[in-house]
Amino acid sequence: MHKFVLIPAVLALGTSAALAQGTNPEVEDTEGPNMVIEVADAEGNSKGTMVLDLREDLAPNHVARLVELTEQGAYDGVVFHRVIDGFMAQTGDVANGQQGGDTSMAGMGGSDLPDLEAEFSDATFDRGTVGMARAADPNSANSQFFIDLAPAQFLDGQYTVVGQLIEGWEVLDSIKKGDAAANGAVEEPDYMLDVTIQNAEDEGA
Repeated sequence: MHKFVLIPAVLALGTSAALAQGTNPEVEDTEGPNMVIEVADAEGNSKGTMVLDLREDLAPNHVARLVELTEQGAYDGVVFHRVIDGFMAQTGDVANGQQGGDTSMAGMGGSDLPDLEAEFSDATFDRGTVGMARAADPNSANSQFFIDLAPAQFLDGQYTVVGQLIEGWEVLDSIKKGDAAANGAVEEPDYMLDVTIQNAEDEGA
């Protein structure tokens, strides 16, 4: 079942300039674990590293899932299969999104683990907010997630906020965009070359 993120009419019509990438929000690293993602282009050239602060205080079960899949190595090599300029970059389909393979079904799958119950919060979707993609059922998030390229408050209360980008804004903006006419599908997409978890105690070591 396809895991998606709602697209408002303004974006569907290609007028995303109204939500163009702007000033990076002021963010701070919380006590949650950090997800460190090295991004590469289709040829395997590194584009740099993004650091996501995972918010256990907002969505403990979803954070635990991201940590578990990362520690399994499941996210290594997974493409950014859907990237919509002025909206968000989506990745995390560990079943169908492996770079170098057939990614035509990317966005349709997840992991072998069960879907998660929604953990909606009052957190707003701002530039750099990390949310969990899901199907029509609110309790269907699994492994896919997205990072907002611009504020997207129309998602508030409908998707689980699981983290916030705190480093690597230029890397986020450099992720290859998809075809707006094809719902953001990306040809020869960028991918997560290497994904690791860094805990607060590791940083202080």
